[in-house]
Amino acid sequence: MDRLVSGHHMKDFYTGPVVNAELLVVMLEKHGIIAQQEWLDPNTPDDGDLNRLAKVLVPDADYDRAYQLFYAEREDEL
Repeated sequence: MDRLVSGHHMKDFYTGPVVNAELLVVMLEKHGIIAQQEWLDPNTPDDGDLNRLAKVLVPDADYDRAYQLFYAEREDEL
């Protein structure tokens, strides 16, 4: 899904436990991709549950590169 967030077109990149989402945001930033994390259900209380569902959004312009970095099959692992 493509949407406008803080003046930037962003795409959903990952949905899952916040513990994974936070790590993914850091890893994307190490590759120069500024990602944004938000709660899947913002009405759920923030009680410190690391399994609470979150989404990671990446700029539309960086989506393909992010996908290649984290989801594409790696030929060098064969």
